[in-house]
Amino acid sequence: MTKFDDALKRLAPQELQKQDLTGLVDAALPTKTGHYWDGKWQNGSGSTVATSINPSTEEDLRAYSVASVGDVELAIASARKAFPAWEETPPLTRGKLMRKAADIIRSHALELALVDAADCGNPVNAMQMDAEIAATQLEYFAGLVLENKGETIPTGNESLNYTLREPLGVVARIFPFNHPFMFAAGKMAAPLAAGNTVLLKPPEQAPLSTLRLMELLDGVFPPGVLNCVVGGREVGAALAQHADVDAVGLIGSVQAGKAVLRSSADTMKHCLLELGGKNAMVIYPDADLEEAVYGAVRGMNFTWCGQSCGSTSRLLIHDSVYKKFLEALSVELTKRHKPGIATHMQTTMGALVDKAQYEKILFYIAKGRSEGARVLHGGGRPVDLERGYFIEPTVLCDVLPHHTVAREEIFGPVLSAMKWSREDEMMAIVNGVEFGLTASIWTRDLVTAHRAAKRIQAGYIWINDASIHIPGAPFGGYKSSGIGREECLQELHEFSQTKNVNVSLRNPRRL
Repeated sequence: MTKFDDALKRLAPQELQKQDLTGLVDAALPTKTGHYWDGKWQNGSGSTVATSINPSTEEDLRAYSVASVGDVELAIASARKAFPAWEETPPLTRGKLMRKAADIIRSHALELALVDAADCGNPVNAMQMDAEIAATQLEYFAGLVLENKGETIPTGNESLNYTLREPLGVVARIFPFNHPFMFAAGKMAAPLAAGNTVLLKPPEQAPLSTLRLMELLDGVFPPGVLNCVVGGREVGAALAQHADVDAVGLIGSVQAGKAVLRSSADTMKHCLLELGGKNAMVIYPDADLEEAVYGAVRGMNFTWCGQSCGSTSRLLIHDSVYKKFLEALSVELTKRHKPGIATHMQTTMGALVDKAQYEKILFYIAKGRSEGARVLHGGGRPVDLERGYFIEPTVLCDVLPHHTVAREEIFGPVLSAMKWSREDEMMAIVNGVEFGLTASIWTRDLVTAHRAAKRIQAGYIWINDASIHIPGAPFGGYKSSGIGREECLQELHEFSQTKNVNVSLRNPRRL
C-alpha cells in the first residue's frame, strides 16, 4: 500500500466525487525527483534544480533535478547496453511485462491523475481517464507483438526471398505538458513492443507524474529497458543529436518538431513527429445543431483549457445557422465549463500550465479583438479566482480568415468562429493554413460528409463527432502537423526496420 492509498482510506468512498483532494497531493507526489536509468534512481551529475509550480495556486509543488548532458549520455549508454537482451526477449514475454505495467497504472489511476492535476492544471476527475487510455495503449501494443513480422516474396523455383522486421535500438520519446503521464506510459508502448529500449523525456513544466510513474514501474522491466531524464530543450537536443539514439518520437509544437529534425540530421535518425494543429470544425446548414454545438465544445477540449494539438479551434459555420449556433454555443459553454481548482473532483475546467502560457493566451485574445473579432463568450480571467493561471472558455466570433487567431495555433481555450456561404470558399479557408492534423464535419447528408472528408487536408477526420480517438485508428498530421502515424500498427512499424533476405536454392556448382 502506498502513502497515497493510506491517505485515501480516510475519505468516504461515496463522497469521493465531491471531494477537494488538495490535501492528498503531497502523499501522491513522487519521493524520487532525480533521473532513472539502468534500473536505478540517479541523482545526476548536474547541480541544476528546478521547481514545479501548481498552476491552480501558483505555489511551489516540488523541486526536481535537471539532467546535464553527461546524465543524458549515461542514460543512453544504459539503454544501449540493455538493447541486445531486450531485442532477444521473446515477444510474448515483452507483451506480458507491458500488460503488467498497464495493470499497475490502472490500480494507481487516481494517484497519477492527482499528480498531474497539481502539476499541469488539468482537472483530477477527468484525468483519471488518462490512466485508462495509457493502460489501453500498453495492452493494445502488447497484443501486436507478434504482428511485427515480415513477409515472403515470390521469386520462382530456385530462390526464397523474405523480410524481417527488426527493432531500431534506442528510442527517445519527448512529450508535452498537456497529458504527461498518459504520454509517458502510452508512448513507451510501441517501441517496447517492437524490441527497442526507451528513454523518456517528460516536460520541464510538469515532470512529476512521469517520475511517479517510474517509481511505480520500477523493477517491471529489465534494467536499462525503460529510462527517464528530466530537463528542457538542452536535454531534448542532446537526445536528438546523439549517435547512439536511433529514433526520436516527439509530441510538441511545429517549432519543436523542426528543432528535432535539425538536431537529428547529422546522425540520420528516424523521427516520428506529432505536431501542432489549427483544426477546423465545419457546420453545414443541415447539421443537427444540438449535437453539433455539443461537439464544438467537446472538440475544443476546454476541460484541459484547449491545450490539445487536436482541438478543433476554428469553427466554420454556414451563414444560415451562424447566429443560432453561436447563441446555443454560449449557453452550452456556460452549462458545461467553469474554471476551477484542478485538484477538486467537481472541477470541469482547470488552469493553464504556467505563467508563460497564461500570458500568451491573453495576448492572442487581445490580438483577436484588435483585428476586429468580437468576444462572444469569456475573454478574460474568472472574477472569482484570485490566484492561478485561469482563463475563461473564450469564443471569438466574426473572425476573418486572415486574422492571427484564425491562422496560428493558440493552444489555449480560445475558439475562433467564422461564417461561410459557398463550399469552395469554405474549403479554401479550411486548407489555407500550414497545419493539417484533425478536422470535424457536421452534416446529415452522407454524400456531403464524404465529399468534405476527401477535400480536407488533414490526417484525422471526424464526421458528426469530435475529439474521440479509436484504438488502432492511425493518428497523425498532414503538412506541418507531423510525420508518421501513431496509435496503430503503423506506429509499431515506425520503430522497426526491414531487412531483406534472399536465399538461393540452386545447386552451388551451377552458380
